[in-house]
Amino acid sequence: MNVRYRVSNFDRNGKDSRKQAVSIRMSRSDVRNIKRLAERLGARDSDVIRFAIKLMLGRLAPLQDPSVCGRGLVPVFVESGPELMRHFELDAARLSSIINDGVDESRRVEPDDIQLIALSGIQRSYLKLRVPGLRRTPAAEGTHIGPISAAATDVGGNGHVATDSDSIEQSLRQYLFDKYLYKGAGAASSSSGSGQ
Repeated sequence: MNVRYRVSNFDRNGKDSRKQAVSIRMSRSDVRNIKRLAERLGARDSDVIRFAIKLMLGRLAPLQDPSVCGRGLVPVFVESGPELMRHFELDAARLSSIINDGVDESRRVEPDDIQLIALSGIQRSYLKLRVPGLRRTPAAEGTHIGPISAAATDVGGNGHVATDSDSIEQSLRQYLFDKYLYKGAGAASSSSGSGQ
């Protein structure tokens, strides 16, 4: 998709107020699905496409900001990683360069964790072998690390049955958030508090 234009019309918020027409190629099944959604929602096809693009741009917003890197990108790849990995055919090496290039040592994501993120959407069976000790058992108040149960369970009593893949994804998510976001936030607050 080639889009060339100069930004010159800004609204009061400093945003470009012009709309740009673009042409994209889509499979027939995608077009059919868009038409079905539009019909069901009582909207135009273009409204559905614009909504999907806005939703995707919102989910991937940290990737648009070059100053966000290292552990700051972990949430993006935990939430959207499997889809990104498959659609853009990203491997662990490319993912590592996206996350860690130009990042100081304290903000880097470890290579083993990048491997886990890369494998999360591609090879679930391998991920099961790598993650079995990551799930926290609810009865232990978050202090004990226990194995992932192979049985499906009712999570929260709401009728949603957690499958093995739910458990693994939740375990990986919890592990990465604890390691890179919560630990990092705690370290930053403790270092700023000790300097006062």
